[in-house]
Amino acid sequence: MKIDNLLNQIAQKGSDKEGIAEEIADNPTRIAEIIEGLNSKKGSIKFGCGKVLRIISERHPEALYPYIDSFIKLLDSDNNIMKWEGIHVIGNLARVDKDKKIDAILTRYLKPIKGPAMITAANVIGGAAMIASAKPYLAERIAAELLKVEHAEYATAECRNVALGHALDAFEIFLDKIKNKQPVIDLVTRQMENTRNSTRKRAEKLLKKWQR
Repeated sequence: MKIDNLLNQIAQKGSDKEGIAEEIADNPTRIAEIIEGLNSKKGSIKFGCGKVLRIISERHPEALYPYIDSFIKLLDSDNNIMKWEGIHVIGNLARVDKDKKIDAILTRYLKPIKGPAMITAANVIGGAAMIASAKPYLAERIAAELLKVEHAEYATAECRNVALGHALDAFEIFLDKIKNKQPVIDLVTRQMENTRNSTRKRAEKLLKKWQR
């Protein structure tokens, strides 16, 4: 499959991106070609390549780890979709980060949690949970940043309530890695009064689960 054919196939609406990801996961040359596709001026290629690479990062993180610097660069992208892809891929690569490159950029990675972009913050919160699960020695540091969601400045108070829901989901994933659990439990308890129904129900579910 030639590079142009590969990128055009990825760009096609409804293309089998999962199949493509599996086909090229053990081919460094093809992976490099798709990473280059992230720079395409054609949106369907750029975003399609992003989706394929995210799938590979989920299923075969070791195949993408040699290219982690390319995804770290995406954290500063002016294109939010590409930034979100970078956030997700980095989170998925945490379990194979033998060189501790994620440790080195963790402050930069977590910065969007404070706002103002709620969707970016939500993506970071999800990725942070993956990192904390893979690197327990970072769990306390990550938990401290997630606790700041309660006072983060997003566009509206409702945006903060949405972000809090994502934070609760994250804490559910790696609470067992946190030594000082009380501040997290206190946050969850306060969300029992959250005005957003879905966030309030998440808090209720978590407290019942932890009490068991």
